[in-house]
Amino acid sequence: MKNEEKNIDEIISFAKEKGFVFQSSEIYGGLAGVYDFGPLGVELLNNIKKDWWKANVQKKMNYFGLDSAMFKDPRVWDASGHTSGFSDPMAECKDCNSRIRVDKELENIGIDADEKMSEKEINELFFANIGKIKCKKCGGSNFSEAKNFNLLVKSNLGDFTSKGDKPVYLPGEACQGIYLNYKNVVDSMHPKIPFGIAQIGKAFRNEISPRNFLFRTREFEQADTQFFVRPEENKEPYEKIKKERWQWYLDLGLSVKNLLWSQHKNLVFYASDAWDIEYNFPTYGFDEMEGIHDRTDYDLSQHSKFSGVDLSFNDNGEKFIPWVLETSMGMGRVFLAVLSEAYDKEKIDDEERRVLRLLSKLAPVKVAILPLVKKDGLKEEAYKIYEELSEKYNCVFSDTATVGKRYRKQDEIGTPFCVTYDYESKEDNSVTVRERDSMKQERVKIGNLGDYLNKLI
Repeated sequence: MKNEEKNIDEIISFAKEKGFVFQSSEIYGGLAGVYDFGPLGVELLNNIKKDWWKANVQKKMNYFGLDSAMFKDPRVWDASGHTSGFSDPMAECKDCNSRIRVDKELENIGIDADEKMSEKEINELFFANIGKIKCKKCGGSNFSEAKNFNLLVKSNLGDFTSKGDKPVYLPGEACQGIYLNYKNVVDSMHPKIPFGIAQIGKAFRNEISPRNFLFRTREFEQADTQFFVRPEENKEPYEKIKKERWQWYLDLGLSVKNLLWSQHKNLVFYASDAWDIEYNFPTYGFDEMEGIHDRTDYDLSQHSKFSGVDLSFNDNGEKFIPWVLETSMGMGRVFLAVLSEAYDKEKIDDEERRVLRLLSKLAPVKVAILPLVKKDGLKEEAYKIYEELSEKYNCVFSDTATVGKRYRKQDEIGTPFCVTYDYESKEDNSVTVRERDSMKQERVKIGNLGDYLNKLI
């Protein structure tokens, strides 16, 4: 069921207007499938990252953070299966030469299909239903057979290409850096099993038809954890991880009605189980934000085989290849879900108020400091408050337009608190603190303002 309460085009327009997200290279016409996070967007994105890191590294014992390089030895992608199996089934319209992703088009008409199917399997479904699938450019249904299209983005590095070696790739997924550094973490940090490694990293995919704004892009960030357990001791920690990840989304401010679990019906050969947490995106409907996968010992076994390095874990003389429980989240998708959930409109005194109901911990700006007017020393005294609060919080100072209009501007970008310094402030050393959602106001002593805001933020 699609979320029709909000319109995604309106949210996309809002994201640009308010400085959250811009089309990359827009002055040159824009680069499809690539986006830049603007002044407010980067703050929201960083706050989501901080919250994820706190939940998955800071607050967890025996979890270790990592930031691995993007470039990797080309053999890494052979070991991971990306050079041979990292592909989407594509078909070309014979009338206008535009391309479609066949598995997604089949899903759109209610046919169960995914990219893990063989070309033969996907084509059988495709041609059995081809009359129901229309080219988005010309409206026809005259398509070629589906062919697997590899998504790795080729690059060059140093003298690799000049030697005639295999091409160097940008990472198709960020998590390979965790597997490559598994032994380094074991040797340097001496963890007890089970233990986890977490990373936020860039990934690149040569999408033929990027779509749905931040949902499917050619450059994006993934937040991954890999939890290493003893063989066969996977069931209990897997269920615990699923519960933790679900709760994190609720704690991020997403509503239960817009979340659901979806179990993979077509597992890759090495996986024991796989689930997605989906969000009900405006207009788009439910789709994946995060995958939680029980990957058995496949990843470490493959890298041990291809590298020739023993990646066994030695637990008091007992050696074994750990099994891996993975969580993999698309940061742009979560950003879009948070923005969509928070975006709201309401009528106030026959006027429409746009308000971004972000949790305080996620808000790009925590406090706006507003002098009632610029004159009579109010601006200077208000600015002193701004200087003090900005030591701890991301604040803005605004003295343009009426206070009411300034309140509305801060509501739109999700600022939870506005602090107004007025003529009375000079007499009682107090300021008015206005809360975004309820619009309630309270007088607070300037000397107590820091503690007051700290309890709320």
